Amino acid sequence: MHLSPWLGTLRQWHWISSALCLIGMLLFAITGITLNHAAQIEAKPVLSQQHAQLPAELHHQLQNDTPTRGLPLHLRQWLESQLHIRLDGRQAEWSDGELYIGLPRPGGDAWLSLDVASGEVEYESTDRGWIAYLNDLHKGRNSGTAWQWFIDIFAGLCLVFCLSGLLLLQRYAQGRRSTWPLVALGLVVPAVLALLFIH
Repeated sequence: MHLSPWLGTLRQWHWISSALCLIGMLLFAITGITLNHAAQIEAKPVLSQQHAQLPAELHHQLQNDTPTRGLPLHLRQWLESQLHIRLDGRQAEWSDGELYIGLPRPGGDAWLSLDVASGEVEYESTDRGWIAYLNDLHKGRNSGTAWQWFIDIFAGLCLVFCLSGLLLLQRYAQGRRSTWPLVALGLVVPAVLALLFIH
């Protein structure tokens, strides 16, 4: 392939994609190490609990008209202000006179339950720390739609970075004899490890 007419454009794609990917690649490389050694990295989860009681008027409304799905606006607003949480887009499960809402998030977990008969609210939150938070971002676990889009776009930029780098290697390989042996080594080493040591 003759790359000379496209060389300037190719270099631009390569450096722009590398600049855009730099921080993300560092994040994913570091969390790749922490995920690989998760058993050796001790985490001390921090558990917190809150209890609250529905106001009499709100409790009375809920008893007279108990929902079977969704979360009434007035109830959601009271829960958010009382517990200092956000419930937008969370699924509310109603069964046997109880409301349950799971609140998983990167690096932690939480849930709340409401007993319709007594009006008692219980909220529990677990925080597993910053390493767990970054590890969950690496996996896209409980991270939401915006982060999933970021991962997809970031992966696309990494492809541009790698493919433009490969074409630049092809352009300059004649003056560097070790280029293709090193590229081949990058393919052979993981392939051999996978074949021999992964069962």
